[in-house]
Amino acid sequence: MSVKASAAENQQESILSKVKKIATKNSMTIALVVVFILFYFLTGGKLLYAQNMSNLMLQNGYVLVLACGMLLCILTGGNIDLSVGSVVCLVGGLAAVLSTNMGWNAYLTVLVCLLAGLAVGLWQGYWVGFVRIPPFITTLAGMFIFRGMGRLVLDSKTVPVKDAAFTNLFTSYINIPGLDAVSTKANPIANPHIWSPWVIGAIVVILILFMTAKSRLNKRKNGYQQNSAFADYGKAVVVSALIMWYCYKLTQYKGISVMLVWVLAICLIYYFITSKTSFGRYFYAVGGNEKATRLSGINTNKVYFLAYANMGLLAGLCGLLCLARVGSVSGQTGTSFEMDAIASCFIGGASAYGGSGSVGGVVIGAMLLGVLNMGMSIMGFTDSWQFVVKGSVLLLAVIFDVVSSRKTGK
Repeated sequence: MSVKASAAENQQESILSKVKKIATKNSMTIALVVVFILFYFLTGGKLLYAQNMSNLMLQNGYVLVLACGMLLCILTGGNIDLSVGSVVCLVGGLAAVLSTNMGWNAYLTVLVCLLAGLAVGLWQGYWVGFVRIPPFITTLAGMFIFRGMGRLVLDSKTVPVKDAAFTNLFTSYINIPGLDAVSTKANPIANPHIWSPWVIGAIVVILILFMTAKSRLNKRKNGYQQNSAFADYGKAVVVSALIMWYCYKLTQYKGISVMLVWVLAICLIYYFITSKTSFGRYFYAVGGNEKATRLSGINTNKVYFLAYANMGLLAGLCGLLCLARVGSVSGQTGTSFEMDAIASCFIGGASAYGGSGSVGGVVIGAMLLGVLNMGMSIMGFTDSWQFVVKGSVLLLAVIFDVVSSRKTGK
């Protein structure tokens, strides 16, 4: 009897241990769900309005783009880039001047501005990677330099963008001819229907299920250990259900924005780079043990250089996204953008010491900040209280990471 009792007790402890492990691993996802439910009730359901759900992604698009680049910097050892908000101002201002004041072609403007962002990244990457100036100092100097350059380009004025071809590259909505009926001023429709989100959502769901099945098949073929079929397919089904629910919300507003496509494309590209390529693993290796990485034959200087060059390119893209969405650029554009990107990475599970983090975690972190911002805005919270809440969430996330690392001996 005592043997059976002991076995039952051990089994219970094993189950509790697995539950605790799953809860710890998915702590930020659980926090996102809790915060979402909390603000749903606090706002009287307004958080789930179709327009709010659409704006949730669009308003936080810049955070996701910048956070994907910031993640690579953080992976190299907890390093950050403080200049990205200033680069957003500089590149956005350059785009506005080229498009509005000089009448440049939209595509040429985009190309030149992306190259300008890349040039900034190459400049900072050189000092960080090859001269080994501390990233904090290099990017702090860049924050002042590029903010000043942005204001010089704008001549300390607010410059609007008037080229519809430029804004349509980032802010138009996907419309499938013959399938979507969209109400406009020129062609008002009593009950417009938008089916494109359903079509695109279904395609994404099919790809998720296919990739899940393919991943399990490859692991089985190569003899790798894998999760149970229930866990893998259950996760895929939950994600697919959330995607279709979000698509349903988008059908009630304007459909899928091109900006959303840009943001998702960046997230998917960097997910692939960080999780499926040897190049992406270099960033983790440098953050984990730079000396061992260098002795293994990897050029660590080049890794630092590429991390900051990439950050400049994404900051340039973010400048274009912000200009198209807001419609103008001023000397204050991009202020505190770097803080939102850094916070998204750390809240999403990136280690403050480097070597750990994922694009999926970054998305969770950015969405958590987005829900907090939108929920508090709907409730009428002032900016002061929003800063207090966001700072508290960031501190708690880092404390959790540090304490967890000490307990596991990392």
